[in-house]
Amino acid sequence: MKAGNGRVLTVPNALTLLRLVLLVVFAVLVLGENAPVAGAALLGVAGVTDFLDGYVARHFDQESELGKILDPTVDRILLITAVAVIVASGALPVWITVLVLAREAVVAGAALVLAARRAERIDVIFIGKAGTFGLMVCLPLLLAGSRTGALAHGVRLAAEIGAVPSLALAYAAAAAYVPAARRALAGARRGPSPATGVAGAASGAGGAGDEAPVPGARGGVPG
Repeated sequence: MKAGNGRVLTVPNALTLLRLVLLVVFAVLVLGENAPVAGAALLGVAGVTDFLDGYVARHFDQESELGKILDPTVDRILLITAVAVIVASGALPVWITVLVLAREAVVAGAALVLAARRAERIDVIFIGKAGTFGLMVCLPLLLAGSRTGALAHGVRLAAEIGAVPSLALAYAAAAAYVPAARRALAGARRGPSPATGVAGAASGAGGAGDEAPVPGARGGVPG
């Protein structure tokens, strides 16, 4: 176990919680003040904090069990709320809305089932974080491109094109979590073995240990 693994008050966790604050201000700017460009900029800043918290956690020995759960959970809240706000503003295409929300509903449902069965937590994998990061780049651009003019049209078109590989990665990650979830559920039914205990069950749950690191990834519920 790394030093500080059980800490709560860390810089990465503070950055993660800052994303929630930025999310509230983003919603006010877009829906209350009708300022889509300012809202898009703030949403972009919120996305940057997702990179920063993981970088600080890994490079300054501030990883924590709380962070492994908090970071991807806030990512889910940020993504779903951002989609809802942009839909309400009329700037998000229907096909992106449906694909994003359907995927998030499935992942959230799977996480609830694993928690109810007290199965081992499934760590975030590279392609899941990459897909989320791609969407968090495309969503602000879609919002900023909701204005009229050739430049706005070009930004919007680029965002819609960029959303395709981002969604493909997100769905590929969801498919990759299926065998990991099955192993986690099987491990929960068997219970930890006397020789390995909880640590052995965790290693068999298909976590992110075999995956390449990704900026901002700190484990947690599937991403």
